[in-house]
Amino acid sequence: MNIRDIARIAGVSTSTVSKIVNGKDSSISEETRKKVLTIVKEYHYKPYASAAKRTRSYTIGVLLRSPISFDSTLDGIIQAAQNAGYATDAYNSYSDPERELKNIAAICGRNVDGVIWEPATPDSLAYASQFPEGTPLLTIGPNGGDQSLLLPYKEAAYKLTNELIERGHQHIACLMTRGRRTQDFFEGFRSCLFDHQLPYSDDLVYYDLNDSLPSEIGSRDITGFVSSHYRRALEFTQMIRPLHYRLPEDASLVSIKNDTTEALAYPGNAEISTYTIRNSDFGAYLCEKLIAQIEHDKEQHPSFVQDFHLDNTSTVAAPPTSAVKHVLVVGSINIDHYLSMPRLPHIGGTVSTKSAARYPGGKGVNQAIGAAKLGHHVTLIGNVGVDNGSDYIFKAMEQHGVNTAGVRRCAGEDTGSSFIFLDPNGESIIAILSGANASLTPDDITSNERLFDNAGYCLIQTEIPLESAKVAAITARRHHAKTIIKPSSCDYLPDSIVANADILVPNEHELAIIETEGKTMEDKAAHLLERGAGCVIVTQGEYGCYLRGQNVECHYPAADFTPVDSTGAGDAFISAFASYLMYGYTVRQAVEIATYAAGYSITRKGVIPSLIDRLSLDAYVHHSERQQHGHLS
Repeated sequence: MNIRDIARIAGVSTSTVSKIVNGKDSSISEETRKKVLTIVKEYHYKPYASAAKRTRSYTIGVLLRSPISFDSTLDGIIQAAQNAGYATDAYNSYSDPERELKNIAAICGRNVDGVIWEPATPDSLAYASQFPEGTPLLTIGPNGGDQSLLLPYKEAAYKLTNELIERGHQHIACLMTRGRRTQDFFEGFRSCLFDHQLPYSDDLVYYDLNDSLPSEIGSRDITGFVSSHYRRALEFTQMIRPLHYRLPEDASLVSIKNDTTEALAYPGNAEISTYTIRNSDFGAYLCEKLIAQIEHDKEQHPSFVQDFHLDNTSTVAAPPTSAVKHVLVVGSINIDHYLSMPRLPHIGGTVSTKSAARYPGGKGVNQAIGAAKLGHHVTLIGNVGVDNGSDYIFKAMEQHGVNTAGVRRCAGEDTGSSFIFLDPNGESIIAILSGANASLTPDDITSNERLFDNAGYCLIQTEIPLESAKVAAITARRHHAKTIIKPSSCDYLPDSIVANADILVPNEHELAIIETEGKTMEDKAAHLLERGAGCVIVTQGEYGCYLRGQNVECHYPAADFTPVDSTGAGDAFISAFASYLMYGYTVRQAVEIATYAAGYSITRKGVIPSLIDRLSLDAYVHHSERQQHGHLS
């Protein structure tokens, strides 16, 4: 920056500038003097600086264009410079060309030995003439011209995208934040899709996290996301979490992050699967390369290379449509209110109680949590209200890992409630207030049809409208999921539901209601098979259960447990039965295991607390198998 440049910017003559900087400005107005002095300071002009003899200053200049709060590139430059005996003089233009020109003038006034420069705009390279002739200069970033040195953002984006493709994803979107890495990251993402002949459109690139993203996840139009910035990935996880989408069950997410100590996740979220960009190493590489030029070191310096590998695989998996089969539950969602009393109420009588408790409940919730505790991925479809009870349900489902993507809050409704009167012998009377359960429509089922994808078993209970239960059974069949139907709280069971039941599980009282043909339990079960049911299991409480199929008929004794609360034993039976069928056990084996799970469930109050976990049930299974082998030997 010379005197003519200062005069041009100030709009005055060179002689006026000379008089002001040399203190001979008595004839010049105060306004002009202040204006010129301001520009002189901003551009760090020094009289006769261009003629001064240059000497080694052992200082490196750094000119950056964007904020570096979370970028350790500068830290790497400083460390490498200090190790080599150099100081650093750093400036940031914040992508402002005018500020950049002032920063260049300041750097030149410092008599630095060389400069690492990240040009602010594509036109910034015209400022290169401002540097003293012969100044060693390294340009970096997307605006640095053909010789610019770049962090491997393009390669990282390509390989991140490939991580998803290798796991079977074909519908991949890109979450972007505008900045220094944007163009390179975009090119890497798009190139990978092209090389694998996967579809690309501009609609797959999201600069804003808008409301369309969740619907894309729900419809399976997008199953995987790559993110150019770690903070954008964190924002994405926060956006989908209240909507009850889970990573990687519903979608996979991979991102790059800087080598900083920033938190890897918000509280309650899993760490994101990432590549770490070694900005600090890149900064050290730049500094060492520049010092080699300054000191005329002729030794060859290879290009900056980084190997990439995922720091973890917490949020990346196969697409939902090809993942391990899950259990889908369609049914009632209630708050269970337990009232323990010395005897059950009867007509005309009054019974007092001093013991009450509240649990999440409803057959849908019970069976969902039961299968989840036995190790399966579980998704629940049902309705809740907009009351405090709905929050209680969502928290319980999250605690047990149940996917609630199919649970809808219904305006103007309360969450269903059940009132359970329990005597000291474990016997109970139950009254149910349907609430939002009654508003579960066939449209609620069809709008969640994506959740039937890859379901191994669909558990349905008729505490919801029968038409909705029928649509759920038909939809499950269409998606090749086996159906297990519990005919509860209904006055009849239409043939359209019976015919779509692979396994029908009534208790003796329910059997008498849904099947009027035949006098005995065996006759009624046989007639249900004639109506189209694939298999019938009648649960008989303390007497065990009865299995009737096309080629099998068998009675199973109950497991020997002292009853405390029999509520929910049927749900414990069904969730265990389905779970062990999913694990590959035969129907007969699964019935024996489920009988034990049902017996275990009556040993304490409340359905959810009494549902057995997989470790405990597996221990029973292994013990039973050892006994059988010992008996056979």
